[in-house]
Amino acid sequence: MFVGELSQDIKTLTGVGKKTREDYENLGVHTLCDLVSMTPRGYEDRSHRICIGRQNADDGSWTNTFVRVESVSEFGPGRKNVKIIVRDTENNQKAFLMGFNRTYLSKTVFPGAFYHLYGNVTPYGTGLTASQFELKPVREDDLIVTGDLLLDQGILPVYALSGALTQKTLRRDVKAALSIVGHIDDEIPQSLIDKYRLMPLDKAFREIHFPSSDKSLKEARRALAFREVFYLQLETKRRPPVERKRHAIDSRTYAAETKFIESLPFTLTADQVKVLDEIRKDMSGPESMNRLLQGDVGSGKTLVAWVSALHAICDGAQVAFMAPTELLARQHAQVAANLFKDTGVTVAFLNGEVHGRPRQLLLDQLKAGNIDLLIGTHALFSKDVEYRNLRYVIIDEQHRFGVEQRRALLEKGIEPDVLLMTATPIPRTLALTVFGNLNVSTIRTMPKGRLPVITYLVDDSKRDKMYEAVGVEMKRGHQAYFVYPRIDDEGNSDLRDVESMYRFLSTEKYPAFRGTLIHSRLPEEEKIAILNDFAAGKLDYLVSTSVVEVGIDVPNATCMVVEHSENFGLSALHQLRGRVGRSTLQSWCFLVYEKTITEDGKKRLSVLRRTNDGFEIAEEDLKIRGPGELSGLKQSGFLHLKFADLEKDVSMMASARDEVDAILASDPGLISLDNAVIRQVLALK
Repeated sequence: MFVGELSQDIKTLTGVGKKTREDYENLGVHTLCDLVSMTPRGYEDRSHRICIGRQNADDGSWTNTFVRVESVSEFGPGRKNVKIIVRDTENNQKAFLMGFNRTYLSKTVFPGAFYHLYGNVTPYGTGLTASQFELKPVREDDLIVTGDLLLDQGILPVYALSGALTQKTLRRDVKAALSIVGHIDDEIPQSLIDKYRLMPLDKAFREIHFPSSDKSLKEARRALAFREVFYLQLETKRRPPVERKRHAIDSRTYAAETKFIESLPFTLTADQVKVLDEIRKDMSGPESMNRLLQGDVGSGKTLVAWVSALHAICDGAQVAFMAPTELLARQHAQVAANLFKDTGVTVAFLNGEVHGRPRQLLLDQLKAGNIDLLIGTHALFSKDVEYRNLRYVIIDEQHRFGVEQRRALLEKGIEPDVLLMTATPIPRTLALTVFGNLNVSTIRTMPKGRLPVITYLVDDSKRDKMYEAVGVEMKRGHQAYFVYPRIDDEGNSDLRDVESMYRFLSTEKYPAFRGTLIHSRLPEEEKIAILNDFAAGKLDYLVSTSVVEVGIDVPNATCMVVEHSENFGLSALHQLRGRVGRSTLQSWCFLVYEKTITEDGKKRLSVLRRTNDGFEIAEEDLKIRGPGELSGLKQSGFLHLKFADLEKDVSMMASARDEVDAILASDPGLISLDNAVIRQVLALK
C-alpha cells in the first residue's frame, strides 16, 4: 500500500485518547499517514556507554550510563522541584539531577537503587548537573550479568512535541503505525529508483525513524527527499487547462488609488512604491501574475497588498485575501474595513464558523459581485463559495498553506493574479529551482521614525533586573508581552508555562498593573476581545504563547519578553520581536535562556542581539542550521519540505525537475507502465 492510503485516524492507535489526539493535532498529525510522515528533528545515539563527566566532540554533554542514587529531596516553592544526587557505577563521578516541576520523581526514584541515566550533564558551579534527563530502573543482578548490553538501545528519533506528548509516546506510536502498514510501496518509477540508486521507500520510512546506522539514515533521507522534490516539481508543472483567456488589469493608477494613498498619515517608502509599480505591470501582462513579496517584519507588506487590492477593485475585479489563522484573518478584516471605509469598497469576512442564513446571504452577495474584498482563512475556497469575478488573490504568510490549498483558491477565478507574502526570505535561485517562474519583490526600507529594537540576552542572574525594567516601562504608560512555549504545566517538562507565569507575574511582580493571558485554547472571540482591549490600552501586559507571533500591531507596546528563547527558531524570535518597535518609541526585547543552552542556541541568540535586519538574520540562520531546518514543519519557513534540504539538495531538485520535464513531454497522460505508479499516487492526493 502507498503511505497516503494510511488514512486511519490517529485515535485508532492503542493508548491515544482524546487529549493525546488533540496534542497530535497541534503538530498537524491527524492520520497514521501524518504520523509516519513526521520527520525526527534529531537523533539520540544510545548505542554505547558515555560516563558522567566524559566529554568529546561527538557526544557533546550527553550521558548514557548506569548510576546509583545517593539521595532524593524536594525543594522550591510548593516543593514542586526534585534534586537527585547520583554516582556513575563505572567512574564514581557524581552529578546533580534537577527535576523542575517533576514532583513524581520523589515518589518513583529511591536512594540506593540503580538506574539507567540518559541526560544532558553539564558543568555548573563546582559540580555537574542536568535538568534534561531520563531515569529507568535496573536491577543490580542484571547489571552484573548483562552489563553494557542494557545500554545499547540503538539510535533513537527525537520528535517535536506538543502538550503532554513525550518522546516515549511518539516512538511507541510510530512503531505501531509502521507495523500496521505492513509494506509501503514505492512511489517513484522503477527506472528512476535504479538510475539514482534510491533506497526502497518501505525501508526508507523505517530507517528515517529507527535507523540501523548513520549510513542507512543518510540513504533513507536521500530517498525520501527525492520522492518529495519529484512530486513538488510535478505538482508545480501540471497546470489545469485554461478554458478562457484571462482579463488583464489595467496598469494605470486610478484616481481612487491616488486619493487613498494621499489620505494615509504617512508617506509610502521608496521600496513600497517600487513594488506597487512591479505589481501593476504584472497585472497588465498577458499572463497572470505570480509574484512573491518578501519583506522584514513591520516593513509595510500588508499596506502594499491593500493598495494593490484597491487597484484591482477599481478595474472591476474581486479580491480574495487569505490568512493562515482566524485570529490573523479577523485582524486583517478589521484593518481593511477601517482603511477602506471612505472608498466605497465593500469588505467582508468569512470563516468556517459562519453558518446558516448569514453565510448564505454573504455567499449570495459574493456571487452577485457586491463584495469587492473577501478576507478569511481556508474557508475562502470552500465548495459553496463562488465569486463573480475573482481576478486577484493575496495569500499572507503563504508558507503555511499547502500546494493544494493554494490551488483550490486559484481555481475559484479565471487565471487570477497572485501575490504571495512572506517575512521569511529565501534566495531567489532556490525559489526559481523549486517554483519555476516566480517573480520576487523585496521591501527592505522601514517606515520613517522607527527606532531599532534593543535586544538583551537574559539568564537567571539578570531576571530580576529584566522584570524591573519592564515595570518601569509600564509605569510610563507603555505595554509589554511575555511569551512562553507552553500553555500549562501538564506533562513532564521543565519549561515555564503561560498559566503558571501569569499567576506569578500578576501576584508577585506586577500586582498594580492590568494583565491577562492569551493562548490557542481560548475561543477565537475571546482572543479577539483580549487583543482589542490590549490595543485600546485597557491592558498593560499580555502573557501568551507564540499566538502573538504575527499580525499584532500595537504601537504603544515597547517590551517583548521571550522565555526559553533557545527553543524558538530565529525567524520566530524575529517575528516576536517585531511585535514591538512599531512606533517612534524606543522598544526592548528580552530573550531569556536556560543554563542548559547549547552552543548552537548561543550562536542563534547572538545573531538577534547583533542585528535587527530580518534578511541578515535569515542568512545567518542558513549558515548555522541550514535551510532544511528553516523550512516546513521544523520552522515557519518558505516551503513545506520535510526531508529535502534547500541548500544541500539543489542538484537533486534540478535532477527531479529534469526527470519531470522528460516524463511530461513524452507521456503527459502518465499512461505508460513505468509511470502508472505516478498516476496512482496522484489519485490519492
